Amino acid sequence: MADLNAPDLRTTYLGLALKNPIVPSSTPLSRTLDPVLRLEDAGAAAIVMHSLFEEDVVNDERMLDRFLIHPDTFGEAAGHLPAKAGYQSKLDAYLKQIETLKARLSIPVIASLNGSSLSGWVELGREMQAAGADALELNAWYMAGDPSFCGDELEERYLALLRELKTVVSIPVTMKLSPFFSALPNFVARIEGAGGAGVSLFNRFFQPDIDLDSLKVVDRVQLSTSADGLLTMRWIALLHGHTGLSLAATGGVHRAEDALKMLLAGADVVHMASAVLKNGPQAITEVLAGMTRWMSEREYASVAQLKGSMSSRKFADPSAFARAAYLNAIDSFTPPPAVRY
Repeated sequence: MADLNAPDLRTTYLGLALKNPIVPSSTPLSRTLDPVLRLEDAGAAAIVMHSLFEEDVVNDERMLDRFLIHPDTFGEAAGHLPAKAGYQSKLDAYLKQIETLKARLSIPVIASLNGSSLSGWVELGREMQAAGADALELNAWYMAGDPSFCGDELEERYLALLRELKTVVSIPVTMKLSPFFSALPNFVARIEGAGGAGVSLFNRFFQPDIDLDSLKVVDRVQLSTSADGLLTMRWIALLHGHTGLSLAATGGVHRAEDALKMLLAGADVVHMASAVLKNGPQAITEVLAGMTRWMSEREYASVAQLKGSMSSRKFADPSAFARAAYLNAIDSFTPPPAVRY
């Protein structure tokens, strides 16, 4: 029997009514049905699917064009190639997975698209909507390594993608951003003006390492820790009350305390990935139980009541608020007594 005195965990994200704020973010777990069903059973309020990369779709098309449409090979070798009718591209598999999840889940399904060209976003986004996705997360990332490529050009590149996509899809579109924008609040405002419904902060990139024994660059994914959420929490607090977009906090949420801090800062939903990958779906159940217990002890009636109560919205100048917090942190540091300088 439901506890009538339990706090109301419902929230709204991208215009979607969710039973709670915990939404597993894009991971390989969504590639098959059973793990997603377990995530829903554990309490997930929605699911963000693994990303479909535009490059994978383009490579599929090139392979089809080379071997099945314009074969340029010996007849005997061509006989070993798969028949076109039986070939399932990565796009076909992704769209089929959207349909499967929509048929089996009672929670919203958010497709994730990682691309860079206008045609890629538009065509792929249109097909994802047709397959039944409730919303789209655009995982836009371009490494601006060219010194001649300025910040304004990068922002306009992202905004052009969003504007073009919004001409052909009606479902909500959110952008997953990196922390590397020089004036993030301004860019978020421009995303809102271009038709975006939300932003997810922040995209967690892999960072290449160097192996000192082999003297080779090593590419590996490093899972997050709770400390990685501090940057996200700060920017969520600065944006809350200064934008009409939905705010999703991603990166560093492992415990109920991490999720609660993001909500207090002003997040509408909290994404979880690393904790789920390390500990399984029960990580979601444990976070929800901890949130409910903490809110009950402090007599919070709902997520809506606590959300944003510790953001910077009461400050006329969020930049001054952030500067003051920085100064206070520096002044409060005391070196350990056992350390000699």
